[in-house]
Amino acid sequence: MQLDGALFDLDGVLIDSRVAIGRSIAHALDVSGLTVPPPAELERFIGPPLIKSFSDLAGREQAPALLALYRERYVDAALEETTAIPGARAALAAVAARVPVAVATSKPRAYAVPLCERLGLAEHLQAVFGPELDAPDESKTITVRRALTALGAEPGPGLPLVGDRSHDVVAARANGLPCVGVLWGIGSEDELRRAGADPIVAAPADLPAALGL
Repeated sequence: MQLDGALFDLDGVLIDSRVAIGRSIAHALDVSGLTVPPPAELERFIGPPLIKSFSDLAGREQAPALLALYRERYVDAALEETTAIPGARAALAAVAARVPVAVATSKPRAYAVPLCERLGLAEHLQAVFGPELDAPDESKTITVRRALTALGAEPGPGLPLVGDRSHDVVAARANGLPCVGVLWGIGSEDELRRAGADPIVAAPADLPAALGL
């Protein structure tokens, strides 16, 4: 397979945002007087649009207010509590040295861009695509579609999406792209295999070779 470019998910693939997101979800629930699940249970809500996660946690009616409380904390906490995944920056640089690379994330672009800049990822990226703050229910499928349009890229086997959750695989397939699954994120190998990710990569250092570089 000739690689023409690559799209990368952000949370769980390039950055470890479990602390920032988990604590901010807990903050929103606690301030609202709702039960706060243990941190390990909150990890499953990392990846998909958070408005859906809050709907699952507390119902659709409370979700918008919870999202607002989440953002009050997250906007500042994210820059202090988020780290680059060890080895991910080097893997991204290796891929970007050969083909164009962009991020397509369910994280609002207003948060994703500063994180990419702070963690030394932005220099390797053509662009960062994510929902606007006023579009919290934008699906990953739509975000990826917008990325392809903006980049003038044609769907095909040479433009994979690298992701760690099943919704990444769904979004890739809906847009005619393959999905490379990674095991250092939130999703399990079983989740990725059931969704149809192929190949599945165990460590960031193995990613360029898995992409055929």
